[in-house]
Amino acid sequence: MAGICEGRVVIVTGAGRGLGRAYALAFAREGAKVVVNDLGTSLQGEGRDSATAQKVVDEIRALGGEAAPNGDDVADWEGAARIVKTAVDAFGTLDVVVNNAGFVRDRMFVSQSVDEWDAVVRVHLRGHFCVTSHAVAFWRAQQKAGRKVDARIINTSSGAGLQGSFSQAAYSAAKGGIASLTLVQGAELGRYGITANALAPAARTRMTEGAFADKMKQVESGFDVQDPDNIAPTVVWLGSSQSAGVTGCVFELEGGRITLCNGWNDGPTVDKGARWQPAELGPVIAGLLAKRPVQKKVWGT
Repeated sequence: MAGICEGRVVIVTGAGRGLGRAYALAFAREGAKVVVNDLGTSLQGEGRDSATAQKVVDEIRALGGEAAPNGDDVADWEGAARIVKTAVDAFGTLDVVVNNAGFVRDRMFVSQSVDEWDAVVRVHLRGHFCVTSHAVAFWRAQQKAGRKVDARIINTSSGAGLQGSFSQAAYSAAKGGIASLTLVQGAELGRYGITANALAPAARTRMTEGAFADKMKQVESGFDVQDPDNIAPTVVWLGSSQSAGVTGCVFELEGGRITLCNGWNDGPTVDKGARWQPAELGPVIAGLLAKRPVQKKVWGT
């Protein structure tokens, strides 16, 4: 199965359904060997089912590709190590980590429990940290042993993380943290031959079907903008050797649209050249707000 990822070894977390499944299959079609990680949990992160990951492995093998299943928890330190070990044991190396696993516990901020908050932040933000930390340790060891490293980290942020989303405070906070984490990884890890980029994908998944039911409905004809398969080509390209010069970027993806996010940049500024008095600041702040570009609205408002 020749393609732009021929021979590369890829881990995709949360690859049993939705976007993760689309990524795993797309990588396999482009010649990659894929570790399909999935716990087989519910949308709320409950229960386990090893058949979920195995089903995608079977699909890849039916295409003539190579794949191995893994059912470890991305946010468990030892489990994350086993995910990386699965790749190395099965295929001899590792080239790409796609951090995709996650779930939601949607709740208005005033109703969110600390346990719900911790569960969401744990799977998304800690999960990205744990899996990637073990992968980076492997790549650094490879470099120190004199082997060329051409590795990729592909993280999953969200429009919720970039602009907020109504009833998703924990999810938005975690996804915003992932975007910032990607910037730091991109800045720090280039010396080891590692790039880091993030996605903010919009597509039909278990998460979005519940939150945006009307928008995510399948179309009867024409281009299905919300098909998860639309996101996969960019992910595969980012995982290929062709993307070596791209790092520290966040891409918003929907249908056939690719947007390179501009990030936090300096806005209107005023400098008195001396200390402000509190009573002075009302008109000063009003003036800055009047000059600020129109902000993207929080999702759901």
